[in-house]
Amino acid sequence: MSIKILVCITHVPDTTSKISFTDSDTKFDKNGVQYIIGPYDDYALARAVEIKESGGASITVLNVGLAETEPTIRKALAIGADEAIRVNAEPVDSFFVATQIAEVAKEGNYDMILMGRESIDFNSGVVHGMVGEMLGLPSFSPVMKLELNGEEVSMTREIEGGKDHLKAKLPIVAGCQEPIAEWRIPNMRGIMTARTKPLNVKEPVSVEQHVKTEKFELPPPKGQCKLVDPEHPEELIKLLQNEAKVL
Repeated sequence: MSIKILVCITHVPDTTSKISFTDSDTKFDKNGVQYIIGPYDDYALARAVEIKESGGASITVLNVGLAETEPTIRKALAIGADEAIRVNAEPVDSFFVATQIAEVAKEGNYDMILMGRESIDFNSGVVHGMVGEMLGLPSFSPVMKLELNGEEVSMTREIEGGKDHLKAKLPIVAGCQEPIAEWRIPNMRGIMTARTKPLNVKEPVSVEQHVKTEKFELPPPKGQCKLVDPEHPEELIKLLQNEAKVL
């Protein structure tokens, strides 16, 4: 059985990039920032490629973003996706992104929609749930293990204090995380073939914007670290009471 997998990827700053803002801290400064596929999305893509290599899938990658995201999309094609779709729009909020994904998914009639559990820029972790609701499909996250057996999917999901083992019938939506698969690095052949794989650009559907960014702020600098002699725990208690004020 061959299935159609839609893998949704984000275009996010590398975690080593220095972050700054412009226009009175109202806009993110993209100058000099290195971008990557969202790390959690990388896990989703790697698992899709594993399923494809077992002889059972075709993969479409989808990104909601402007033309600047196309090198990231080409990397996903080099890793093993068959084709790509870019929705030509700035991803302004989770609802907007989820709506665009749902529209593409309706047209493509995909059996499985995979994405990361969250992006690492906004970290909302709600897009997969929204997409599932919009499509009327079951949504699961964070999925640590995913096995396909015909039209049935067996999953292991992380929950507070343990793991949840689930089974569901296709089609589904899943937000993925480690250790669902090993990250993949594109080889030279993949890089060369990615240049000729189709990348289709679609215009976005109209969506009411629910979120407006007023200002960005960097987290406060870390405070001074105080070391306490393990032989004097009473000193630690005083610090927690009088300085940290957590007791």
